[in-house]
Amino acid sequence: MTKDPTQSVRAMTSVAGVDQPCSPDAVLDHIGPGTELIVPLANGEPTAVMDAIEAHADQLSGVKVHQMHAIHDRPYLRGDFGDRMRHVSYFLSHITRSYFATGKVDLVPAHFSEVFAMMRARTNDPLVVAAASPPDRHGYFSLGVSSDYTSSFIGRGRFFLEVTDDMPRTFGRNQIHTSQVVGWCRSDRPLVDIPPRQPDELDRAIAGFVSERIPNGATIQTGIGAIPNAIMAALMSHENLGIHTELLSDGIVDLIEAGVVNGIKKDLNRTKTVGTFALGTRRLYDFLHENTAVELWPVRYVNDPRQISRERDFVSINATLSVDFLGQCASETINGQYYSSSGGQNDFARGAAYSRGGQGFIVLHSTTSSGASRIVPQLAPGDAVSTHKNTVDQVVTEYGVAELRGRSIRERTQNLIAVAHPAHRDELTVTAQRMHYI
Repeated sequence: MTKDPTQSVRAMTSVAGVDQPCSPDAVLDHIGPGTELIVPLANGEPTAVMDAIEAHADQLSGVKVHQMHAIHDRPYLRGDFGDRMRHVSYFLSHITRSYFATGKVDLVPAHFSEVFAMMRARTNDPLVVAAASPPDRHGYFSLGVSSDYTSSFIGRGRFFLEVTDDMPRTFGRNQIHTSQVVGWCRSDRPLVDIPPRQPDELDRAIAGFVSERIPNGATIQTGIGAIPNAIMAALMSHENLGIHTELLSDGIVDLIEAGVVNGIKKDLNRTKTVGTFALGTRRLYDFLHENTAVELWPVRYVNDPRQISRERDFVSINATLSVDFLGQCASETINGQYYSSSGGQNDFARGAAYSRGGQGFIVLHSTTSSGASRIVPQLAPGDAVSTHKNTVDQVVTEYGVAELRGRSIRERTQNLIAVAHPAHRDELTVTAQRMHYI
């Protein structure tokens, strides 16, 4: 992206407050025994600041780092500094998953919409360390790709920022003035690119079943991955769609540039594409830079089921790992072992259920990579229920759509078996009969 380098210079010399950058090490002046650090998820993490904190770990005592979905591997995550610096996760990533399994990090199960409230309740005088765009001519930083829970701490916590020219300046409710920070530094670190996963035939089959049920003018929430990418591609012939989603990804760029998404039918934030964080490729980050059609809002607004329910024809699309005959969805554990956490799945499923004309889709392949059925009579011992049976609306595999909302247990079981892989249907039927479900 091309930025005017004089803008930040003008801002640094014309506004009151902390108007000069300092060294990343300056963050240590604001960290004492027992300090609670708040770090944004994914690319919102200020890597040079975190490097500086770890480099002085011998000076730390009882520091806790609160964060969702870390994408940078670090010594403190591996437990190298013991209790001097410990990670508290609210959503496990490919980095933190193994460290949680060995007891090196803690996990707080939480709906994404409630993470800010939980962090605020668990911390006292927290220090927020976050990545940001350079200040504009008015002296405002943007939190760029991560509004999430972090932006809700503006005016409620201390901020130390790491500015990089690679961070897009985004709009919404994620700006913070130079007078509101205790310090800021510069770095040249690039954002991490996450290339979109390419859909296969199964993903495209699922996308076809979902897209044909989405009306023109609907407002959509979807995530990242092969199935969501296939669904967004399948929506290219729709009209006047809106976006209100936690995650902004590359697929959304295609829909906006094609004119499919314009938000003119939305009830909330009309004409605006709304998210709470962005994760994707350089194309996405360049698209977001100074794009007034896109707004990043705090997750406690974006994911609030009460807000979501105010949108007519709201469509929620989320993936799961397994579904039992009752319709319970285990989306955060595999065979009783934690894999991620609750995230925003239940937030949007509940919001869609209360929306006038709303629909909630749970999508999954009918089998695992090893051929085991993902439609199961009962969830595995220890599996956490991410989306409750009373909330689940429609479950979609490559074999069709199982409608569950308002259905009896017999009807649910029959509908789910009908979308299971054919190789497992007879066994599932026998088990369902033994359980007296059919």
